[in-house]
Amino acid sequence: MTFRLKMVPSKTNIDFFRHARVTFGISAILVVLSIVAAVTMGLNFGIDFRGGTTIRTESVKKVDIGEYRKALKPLDLGDVSITEVFDPSFGPEKNVTQIRIEQQKGGEAATVEIITKVKNALRKIDPNMKFPSIESVGPKVSGELIKTAVLAVVLSNLAVLFYIWLRFE
Repeated sequence: MTFRLKMVPSKTNIDFFRHARVTFGISAILVVLSIVAAVTMGLNFGIDFRGGTTIRTESVKKVDIGEYRKALKPLDLGDVSITEVFDPSFGPEKNVTQIRIEQQKGGEAATVEIITKVKNALRKIDPNMKFPSIESVGPKVSGELIKTAVLAVVLSNLAVLFYIWLRFE
């Protein structure tokens, strides 16, 4: 004896297009509102798009992001993002963080002086902290990323539209 769960009756007749004008109208209004919001409020570009500096730290001491923020706040660096990096290959003695600092005033990435101040502030938390990599992304690279990202979105939308056109004739 086979037991089958029937969630929808066999003779189901749902008129999906009964409210088509209302649902299409709501969709159109939401699309227009999202475009207006994007134009008026702008997009929130991260360091990769605006330019800035990424500092990777290694510490034996357990990472406390609040403590890191408190140490960096007096430096007045603007938008600072602190992320703990997890990797299965890291042992318990290896606590890694990635600190992203926005592009500084004057249109440049963090200078050697600012990086030295960041290192000194973080070494107050852990004197044995290591800084294995420091990378800067300039505005030229970030401008190229924006162009590439916009091109990728446009091309992917065109590909989807082409597929829908072929699929539904």
